[in-house]
Amino acid sequence: MSTTPEVLRTALALAATGVPVLPLRAGKAPFGNCHQCANNACGGRPNMKSTGPCRCPGVCHAWAAATTDPAVLTSTTWTAAWRRAVTVAYHPGAAGLTVVDLDNAAAVDWARETLPVTRTVSTTRGEHWIYQGAMSSHNAVRPGVDIKSTMSYARYLGPGTGTMTDLPDSVRALAVKRPSTAQPAPHSLAVPAAAGEAACPHRTPAYLDRGITMAEQRITNARSAVHTTVYRTFLAVLSTHGRCGCLTDAHATRLFTAAQAKGESLRHCTDAWINARTRLGL
Repeated sequence: MSTTPEVLRTALALAATGVPVLPLRAGKAPFGNCHQCANNACGGRPNMKSTGPCRCPGVCHAWAAATTDPAVLTSTTWTAAWRRAVTVAYHPGAAGLTVVDLDNAAAVDWARETLPVTRTVSTTRGEHWIYQGAMSSHNAVRPGVDIKSTMSYARYLGPGTGTMTDLPDSVRALAVKRPSTAQPAPHSLAVPAAAGEAACPHRTPAYLDRGITMAEQRITNARSAVHTTVYRTFLAVLSTHGRCGCLTDAHATRLFTAAQAKGESLRHCTDAWINARTRLGL
């Protein structure tokens, strides 16, 4: 009867497909530095950020130690680690992969509305969407969304379902650092009055202000499908207030600010506004 740990059998099978693997201990954390590598004595950065010249044969440099070599994986040092491991992880970037880690239901809803379909793997709280192609890794690119690729590791949770597709520009764009505060709506988004409709049909300016306030609240209260909510809210505002020329850049800025506070980018806001205008023929 084989005494090979189940996690090692899984790791060897995954490594055979060209995906570098490593063991994770309790808490989904990599194994700490060995005595020789402690306190950066080996010349490489300790633990998860190690990229230095260290050639430690152990498992103590997290993603940088990930390997496909069965001789290394079954060595005495690694086998001891596998016996203490609770799960298998892999280095996506080294395998030419990118994992979009969706950490909750709202993030999953956003991905289904925004990203191209690809292979998905269920996690304890959400899903991993796996694309063919590597990029830099980034945490918290939007609420509940991390990108794991180069210099990072991801838990192996099974083969998943669906066909893996190429890494899209929409995922790469998530890594572009956004301003820490909301950006105002760009000028020229106000809708000019159409010919013959210069007179505002609204009874008082307060009517428009209430409409904008309600739209802000609708966006702010969205718990999922934020991207869709923003578009539909813009569509509703423009449908009601967009044909008389009374909407100003100040009104658009209020809506854009509410949307960006929910994690939408300025570009997404602008696209949603323009798409809503186009649909209404404005």
